[in-house]
Amino acid sequence: MSYVPLTGPRVLRSRYPVGVTEPHLDRAVHFNVLANLCWRTPLAYDDSYYRGKAGARPGASLEYRMKCSLVMLTALLSSMAAGIVLEVRTAKAQANWSDNGPVYESDLRRQAEQDEAERAARRKTYAPVEYPKYMEGGDRPDIPPVEPPVVYFDQPENVGSIIVDTQNRKLYYVLAGKKAYAYPISVGRDGFTWSGTEKISRIAEWPSWTPPPEMRKRIAGLPVTVSGGLKNPQGARALYLGNTIYRIHGTNNDSTVGRANSSGCFRLKNEHVVHLASIAKTGTKVKVLPTYNGSVSENAPLSSLFGSWSSEPEQPAPKPKQKMATPSKKQAAKVAAGVVPPSSGRAAAAVSADGKQAAVAPAASATAAISSAPAAATSATDALAEAKAAAEAARRAADEAVAAAEVAKVAAEAAKKAAAAGP
Repeated sequence: MSYVPLTGPRVLRSRYPVGVTEPHLDRAVHFNVLANLCWRTPLAYDDSYYRGKAGARPGASLEYRMKCSLVMLTALLSSMAAGIVLEVRTAKAQANWSDNGPVYESDLRRQAEQDEAERAARRKTYAPVEYPKYMEGGDRPDIPPVEPPVVYFDQPENVGSIIVDTQNRKLYYVLAGKKAYAYPISVGRDGFTWSGTEKISRIAEWPSWTPPPEMRKRIAGLPVTVSGGLKNPQGARALYLGNTIYRIHGTNNDSTVGRANSSGCFRLKNEHVVHLASIAKTGTKVKVLPTYNGSVSENAPLSSLFGSWSSEPEQPAPKPKQKMATPSKKQAAKVAAGVVPPSSGRAAAAVSADGKQAAVAPAASATAAISSAPAAATSATDALAEAKAAAEAARRAADEAVAAAEVAKVAAEAAKKAAAAGP
């Protein structure tokens, strides 16, 4: 067996043919330890170099190799941990992947803003469109509601309230358990965004649209009013926010949803606004924010999963049992002696074996109530339908009154201009 000094060229007898040498490193043992860790093959080590030196104790090279192995193993584990952390951070920063690499949300937002600016520049080159003063909104089909995705908050919010995140263009309807429906929306373009707190004052089905005077000044040729229908830009439903001119409403063009192109209203797809109108109520609190300051996740937190394992299903509360009236000993003795006749009302019922006589009257009353329940429900349904029809008639009358006022205003302005022009 030949001896190879640790500081000179060495022979890897288990991996290379005999006599094949490798270029030397500063410390041959470093290479050997790394080869042991990676290749898992026994190498030819020899401590004869230390044995030949004066004062060298046996096994010194073995101790040195063990120390080097620990150092290399620590360095390897540290590099692996650093790579895992770096990979996690990179994955969190990326929105999704394409064929050319990662796609970031900031790039998507920048591209959307650039596209919107190009569309605005093209609109300026178009000739003004003249609409008729009174437009028909078209058909009013029955649009089924579509439930939007459910997201999870990291902080509690008021259940049943609405939160508008202007920057992320999302509308959240808060549910129990830190959950919410997330609706994609359109928000106001530059100069038309706002924030504050309002309440829903009215919910309308297929609402009519009367452009406000300030909008008619900005955009020439707008109609005075548009009746409800698929052609109406308000869409299938409208949720009016307090006494303001702003609303949460549907649309006649789904491609506009998700952009910043409105005049301050919040626009949803028709199937989403129908769903929102079915769960929201008059008086619902609406909080409009520039940016929601909490965290929103599409995945349920682990705490909710672990909590569901430990929680037990709620047991229904037991119903209190009604106690039957029991006769006293004196009453029973009087009835037995004939002092109180058995047919004298309460005493006869008290001494009955199973209380059937005492239960006859309540059972008859319950039967009568059950038989009259369908009639009462039918009456309530008819009354609700009549109230709904009356409310719809009142709404239409109000819309017609508004339209008539606008017509009168336009006529007055025209008469004033004619009078100023003179003969």
